[in-house]
Amino acid sequence: MIKDDISRIVSEAVRRAQSEGALPAVALPEVAIERPQRPEHGDYATSLALRLARAMRSQPVDIAGAIANHIELTDAISSAEVAPPGFINFRLSQDWLTRQVETVLAEGETFSDLNLGVGQKAQLEYVSANPVGPLHVGNGRWGAIGSTLANVLKAVGYGVEQEYYVNDMGTQIDTFATTLYARYQQLFGRDIAIPEEGYPGAYMIDVAEAIRSEHGDAFLRPPGELAPREMRDIGVEKMLTSIAADLASMGVVYDRWFRESSLHVASSAYQVVLQKLRADGFVTEKEGAVWFTSTALGEDKDNVLIRSNGSPTYFASDIAYHYNKLVERGFQRVIDIWGADHQGHVPRMRAAIAALGVERERFDVLIGQLVTLKRGGEVVRISKRSGDIITLREVVEEVGTDACRFFFLTSSPNATMDFDLELAKKQSAENPVYYVQYGHARIASILTLAQERGIDWADGDPSLLVHEAEQALIRKMLELPEILETIARSLEPHHLPHYAIALATTFHDFYEKCRVISSEPGDLPITKARLKLVAAAKIALARTLGLMGMAAPERM
Repeated sequence: MIKDDISRIVSEAVRRAQSEGALPAVALPEVAIERPQRPEHGDYATSLALRLARAMRSQPVDIAGAIANHIELTDAISSAEVAPPGFINFRLSQDWLTRQVETVLAEGETFSDLNLGVGQKAQLEYVSANPVGPLHVGNGRWGAIGSTLANVLKAVGYGVEQEYYVNDMGTQIDTFATTLYARYQQLFGRDIAIPEEGYPGAYMIDVAEAIRSEHGDAFLRPPGELAPREMRDIGVEKMLTSIAADLASMGVVYDRWFRESSLHVASSAYQVVLQKLRADGFVTEKEGAVWFTSTALGEDKDNVLIRSNGSPTYFASDIAYHYNKLVERGFQRVIDIWGADHQGHVPRMRAAIAALGVERERFDVLIGQLVTLKRGGEVVRISKRSGDIITLREVVEEVGTDACRFFFLTSSPNATMDFDLELAKKQSAENPVYYVQYGHARIASILTLAQERGIDWADGDPSLLVHEAEQALIRKMLELPEILETIARSLEPHHLPHYAIALATTFHDFYEKCRVISSEPGDLPITKARLKLVAAAKIALARTLGLMGMAAPERM
């Protein structure tokens, strides 16, 4: 990326200034290159002089001047100017900018790819809702965020695996089984109430009816007996099939579905982890239970691993699961997306990972906040179809996959968001999804028209693209690799939809100000050059939509 080149150029300038005595010999921090908030200040800027002022015991503007005097400009940079109180502003050369159109065209579908990950294995685990009910819209948001992050990490050089962690053990599964068996018995005329803490949703009746249709009364037991284990397992599988279908309808597909129960077989990660924590002094026994001594690692309290009845806690399984990921399977980077109700689980998991001897920076957690559904200004809480919660499936069916993904991505993962169902369905520029996709369709129609008129733009000369709107479009396209770098480091994919809107806006502005296909014979050179620019913009916009898991339509 050009900003990396500028960073190197600044570093070399400082070293030259120091070797010539123009600047004192102090340690040089990382040279951060940023985009100025105001375009008139240039394309890039560095505040390095402000950061060096204390160590060099000099005024920032003087330091900036010394650095600028030793900068060797390249064909990409037309100027390096000092601005108070100590910034150095860089402007890209017009010739270099126009040449980037050919670069984008040459890179095609790989445009904006980077090698930040250098092939390291990264794993994303997200959604992972317990298989006891249908997915809600919050699950859909985490699905969009997780799968988009996976796309971005692949684009920047990581080997990525996506995983769904199946909680097929514990109290909730037992309650699910009890509820399902009660519904199953009701289908055969038994007067059985579902458990008070059970799952009253109509979907449980649907699952029970599916089991009766396939197996008849094979699972009926004498009154008072517990639910058959086989029926519980069949019910869980049906829920997982439904969950997988709902996520696939949103473009979310996993490489692996990992079951919690697999952690508790003989010689499993669960047993290995317990032995390791004991050996390293992080386990104690009190009150009849086994505890992880989180306080030894700075936590406020210790946490139970094994209850007094001998059953492992969710926390114990989760430690084993992360040991499996980070140690046994050797992922260098593990990223989890959890619901807001798991916020308190983060510190103790970080402590447990440290206790296992794993570097904490290899483990990241995003806390996904809730989604509020609205129609216009009114909050929607109840499903018209079932009289119960609104499921993800209903929302996808109403507004479509692309609208769901785009709207779910627009807010930072740690912020709550409003999802306006009516806005998501509008076929107008007011709807950002329509606006962005229409930009791609408009580009496609321009290129189609050029082909119909027999215009071959292969020999178009991008150096003719000197109009302000043309230059702005090139600059906006070149931001995409930087956006991907930011997302890969911050795990904030909401930058992508905002960039998509900005790119579409810049293209629409160019289209209004610069006639692309002209009928005048003398305009053929600029027509060819602009068609090259349009083709490059199509690549950038399609790439952005693809990273978000959205379609890039040829017509609308």
